[in-house]
Amino acid sequence: MTGVRIVAALRTPIGTAGHGLADVDAAALAAPVLARLADVTGPPGEVVLGNCTGPGGDVARVASLAAGLGVGTPALTVDRQCGSGLAAIDVGCALVARSGRPVLAGGVESASTAPTRTGADGRAYDRAPFAPAPYDDPDMGLAADLLAEEQRIDRQAQDEYAARSHARAVEAWANGAFDDEVVPIGGLVRDERPRGGMTADRLARLRPAFRTGGTVTAGSSCGINDGAAAVALVPDAGAGPGLRVLATATSGVDPARPGIGLVPAVQEALSLAGLTLDDIDVVELNEAFAGQVLACCSVLGLDPVRVCPEGGALALGHPWGASGAVLVVRLWHQLLRGPGRYGLAGIAVGGGQGVAMVVEALP
Repeated sequence: MTGVRIVAALRTPIGTAGHGLADVDAAALAAPVLARLADVTGPPGEVVLGNCTGPGGDVARVASLAAGLGVGTPALTVDRQCGSGLAAIDVGCALVARSGRPVLAGGVESASTAPTRTGADGRAYDRAPFAPAPYDDPDMGLAADLLAEEQRIDRQAQDEYAARSHARAVEAWANGAFDDEVVPIGGLVRDERPRGGMTADRLARLRPAFRTGGTVTAGSSCGINDGAAAVALVPDAGAGPGLRVLATATSGVDPARPGIGLVPAVQEALSLAGLTLDDIDVVELNEAFAGQVLACCSVLGLDPVRVCPEGGALALGHPWGASGAVLVVRLWHQLLRGPGRYGLAGIAVGGGQGVAMVVEALP
């Protein structure tokens, strides 16, 4: 549909906020990834990066210059909150289709170095509103807990899902599955969050994190993280091995239940691609919360065992503005290793939105 192919995909290790990448700001996180991708494409026509909580000042432009891409390379920063990285790739596809030139697109987040924000009253606040009155604007954890309750996702299922994500990520690292996609930075060479021995029994000891009697805990929630991810986009005609972008879609849902937002986006992207979930070989959904992912799987009729076969954000981490791009990096490396032909990425967004993309692996 788009006439665009992804010919390279890279990311940094994902750090836990305040730890391994604590001193690396957003632009510095993204710069080495962009530089490596430009080695594949040559000078890009544009750079597009998603970012949620950075310092402003067009992080994509600062990162582009820091990567040595030159003053003549324009750059755009996109904010669709947690969907920013995938939205940036969507924008990048449109730019490639229009100009015929390579575009580097993805996302970056440095929770560690994000500036403190204050309101007019001088009080610091954690986040801007996702939705105005009279809409409900719950924090994401509470919204995920309520969504899990409504979809009858019990505590045991969430703990088992979270434990499986960690186990898969630990095994994937041990097997070298991440070696070709990770660009070391700041002395960090691998993701900090995955934990071996993270069993459902251990997770069952944790208390509810967001409301009395709830089912979502710290163990079944993503972390607060730092990281960057990006892909190289080129015109499909004459391109080398990679992923053809078949379809992208965005959606809006009730801001009170933002975690379900990926469902209509996934459904629309599949419809535009002329495929069904049965056709998809690798499914990468952002694991913000186990209960939220399981709720989406329930509505989609998707077996959750199929999601994030090498571990997802519950284990790897969730660097907000980068997470959507991380999904596409993961698809690129899994599908290009094979077997498999079709991949799906989907992410829910605070404020009640969703972004999805369907890709096809081509030699």
